[in-house]
Amino acid sequence: MGHDNDQSYLTGVHTQAEMRKTYIPDSARQSREVVIVTGASAGLGRAIATEFAAKGAKLGLLARGCDGLEGARRDVKAVGGVGLAVAVDVADADQVEAAAESIERQLGPIDVWVNCAMTTIFAPFIEISPQDYKRATEVTYLGCVYGTMAALKRMYPRNRGTIIQVGSALAYRSIPLQSAYCGAKHAIAGFTDSIRTELYHNKKDIHLTMVQLPAMNTPQFDWCKCKMPRHPQPVAPIFEPEVAARAIVWASQHPRREMCVGASTVLAIWANKFIPGLVDRYLGATGFDSQQTNEPVRPERPNNLFDPLPGDRGAHGSFGNRSYKRSIQTWITENRLSLAVAGTLLIGATIGGLRN
Repeated sequence: MGHDNDQSYLTGVHTQAEMRKTYIPDSARQSREVVIVTGASAGLGRAIATEFAAKGAKLGLLARGCDGLEGARRDVKAVGGVGLAVAVDVADADQVEAAAESIERQLGPIDVWVNCAMTTIFAPFIEISPQDYKRATEVTYLGCVYGTMAALKRMYPRNRGTIIQVGSALAYRSIPLQSAYCGAKHAIAGFTDSIRTELYHNKKDIHLTMVQLPAMNTPQFDWCKCKMPRHPQPVAPIFEPEVAARAIVWASQHPRREMCVGASTVLAIWANKFIPGLVDRYLGATGFDSQQTNEPVRPERPNNLFDPLPGDRGAHGSFGNRSYKRSIQTWITENRLSLAVAGTLLIGATIGGLRN
């Protein structure tokens, strides 16, 4: 749906200064949905951007790593989308605001904003420095806050738009060795609920959805900071990032307060509602080993906590042989109304048949 002539100007990764000088031809300003994805250089953000692009959207791609952003821009172009990549640290509110302003000037009004950027530390809490904890919180939590600020600044006057907060089962049910990430996701859930009430109060037709996810096969386990003796791994069951990406695109088109992806997410949330103390003890006994492989962590292992790592790591991690490519629970969630209608009709037909 995008054309090479439309995309020729979208080459390379732009800095804020370059964005002010970028010329966008009228042919690219056609009426196509404009979507901004933070954390678009790798992992889930990369998969989300590609999925939106495949649906014909124009993408604003925000992240720190230029190599990954360039790879994301190529992925978007390969599926027929238009992508504008901007190097941004989402922990800096001024950078996020400037990027939003530039992307709107180049691509048009923002329709959907997806807050997906994250980083974390795999370590027992007592081994994490205050500086590291602050940085993980600034990126994962405050990055979401700043993205929401920039989005709402533009959506409020237009009284339209959708914001997707990428959440996790860990927004409800915390696990050991990921206190920074769990804390940030809990904070995002509380922050999002508060903003939603303000939108209702002001009678705004702006949709705010949090999509809670299961364990994903993304590169974070290879490049996030780690102080554990063995290589970190997601807790099974593991899903490929495309599963969540498809759900997030669906959620952007079907407004709901919250959406869960994967039966394991639903189970974790409900278990925490009814038997939190028992789950605490279970995770205390199993949560350390279940998050580590048998491979020792290299002493010189690089991490992206404060600075992006060079290279393009794509959307997938190293656990593809253990990852699911589909989620039956998610399909049921997306089609629950149709299933309810079909079930009602079936019951009615059965009762009618019995009466005959």
